Amino acid sequence: MALACLLLLGAASSEAQQVARQVLLLQSVNRGNLAIDQFTGNFRVELDQRADTPVNVVQVVVGPAGFVAASEQALVSYIRSTFVDRPDPDLIMSIGGPAAVFAREHRQQLFPGTPLLFAGVDQRYLGDAPLGENETAVAIVTDYPGVVDGILQLLPETKRVFMVTGSGQIGQFWHLELQDAFRRFHDRLTFVWLTDLSLQETLRRVASLPPDSAIFYITFGTDATGAAYADQRVFAELQARTKAPLFGALGAYLGAGIVGGSLISIDELARTTADAATRLLNGTAPKHINAPPQFRGQPIFDWRELNRWRIPESRLPAGSVVRYRAPSLWQQYRSTVLSAAAALAVQSLLIVGLLYQRRERRRAEIESLRNLALAADASRRQTISTLTGSIAHELGQPLSSMIHNTQALQMMIAADGAAPETMGEILSDIRSQGAQATQIIERHRTMLRHRQLDKTPIDLHAVISEGLALVAHDMRARQIEAVVNPAPNRCVVNGDQVLLQQVLVNLLVNAMDAMAETAPARRRVTIRTDVRTADVAVSVRDAGTGLPEHVNGTLFTPFVTTKANGLGIGLAIARTIIDAHGGTIEGRDNTEGGATFTFTLRRSEL
Repeated sequence: MALACLLLLGAASSEAQQVARQVLLLQSVNRGNLAIDQFTGNFRVELDQRADTPVNVVQVVVGPAGFVAASEQALVSYIRSTFVDRPDPDLIMSIGGPAAVFAREHRQQLFPGTPLLFAGVDQRYLGDAPLGENETAVAIVTDYPGVVDGILQLLPETKRVFMVTGSGQIGQFWHLELQDAFRRFHDRLTFVWLTDLSLQETLRRVASLPPDSAIFYITFGTDATGAAYADQRVFAELQARTKAPLFGALGAYLGAGIVGGSLISIDELARTTADAATRLLNGTAPKHINAPPQFRGQPIFDWRELNRWRIPESRLPAGSVVRYRAPSLWQQYRSTVLSAAAALAVQSLLIVGLLYQRRERRRAEIESLRNLALAADASRRQTISTLTGSIAHELGQPLSSMIHNTQALQMMIAADGAAPETMGEILSDIRSQGAQATQIIERHRTMLRHRQLDKTPIDLHAVISEGLALVAHDMRARQIEAVVNPAPNRCVVNGDQVLLQQVLVNLLVNAMDAMAETAPARRRVTIRTDVRTADVAVSVRDAGTGLPEHVNGTLFTPFVTTKANGLGIGLAIARTIIDAHGGTIEGRDNTEGGATFTFTLRRSEL
């Protein structure tokens, strides 16, 4: 029983350790051939993705490698020695024409029981010899005459085609093959074969080509001196010096310097070959794998080369694909444009917001001015209401005088003793007293009239005189002395005379109220004006009780008052009026007692 368990565990362990498949890869050239390098790299990736078991690839270059010289028999011996300590390969695959020829010639020495896959080889390399029982192929048909047809379609004025093939075995093969294939162009084109030149001589030749020329790149490999060059370098050198556009037949050359055309897709060839190799590794007999040869595919062109050689896209075959286009301004600067657009949108929103705020602020200013007018009007009415006694007294004096003059005139007329001179004097007094009464009524009516802010150049000295006239009776009744210390210069500001007069009257009334408990001998209100360079200041100083501590910092706040029966809006209205004039107002205690209120306004040059 134990022995059976050990056998089962051993079998399971053997199945878990999968043996790697061996693939012998025979390459025609060493690295540097764009088409073979691209094919080999893609094939190995595709094979790894398809294989169910690990694949070990042994690559050997069997074609001419330029600076490496070795007999074919030595290469066969080297290959066989590689597999001395490992199982024979499960698959032999040749890449390119020279490797296919080598594999066929040494088939009996190179593991004849192993399936052989000819890959990436033109059918002309295989010739007319049929494939062996254990052989299959994924071949290509390179239509080089079709490439020439494409050149003539894009450049109808072409007269000469310079053939770049190098001087190696591949170049020599195609030189012989294509001489017959190109015979149908003999009456239109001249083919110049650059097979016996070094790379530098080739570059000098292409640098002086006539304008009706084109270059057909087959391959390069080695030049006439036997030096080997990679396709990448040859293309770069040709690109830098050529006076004519380059063409080719393989998709690997697109982007390296050729204009483009109907090309053989190396990527597709690698996928097809990987499919065939996978089937062979899985045990499918080669005779059952019949991969059709691959022909040229959809026309593909390099936009940069089309523009360089001024080839219009209208000449391209129908269904052509153009690659490597320069990005449009939108594609190139899309992020910048979107960022700028976003910034512009944000700025637009900010501008709209600012305009809205400006409109709202303007509306608020208008509403504030309207409210100022209403509040100031209410404050004026309250002030005039407190000055009712003053109005009655001021009007009583001229009216009483007018009555006495009228009675005297009547008595003179009744006695028939009125001299014309005396009557004229009496009438003149009546007229003067009527004018005085009218002035008093107009002064108070102006204070009571509802108005909006109306700024004009005014002299604050006149405002002070009018304000003192309004409170003169109350000052006399309260035994308060008014002292005015005017500045020697004109005190002109740009403001509303009635509103500024209201501010002054409010300060004067407050000063009189503050001295209610002051001894009569010390009841004095001092009004002072100072004219400075940029502004003017008007101060009202009293000898009252001063400012209480509980109003410190809130003196001009609405409904804050120091009076027992006050509403607390007088100073708030005063500050609003001064603010509307762009000025400032402040109040402070005097060192010797009492308080001083000062408002400052910008000076006007008028």
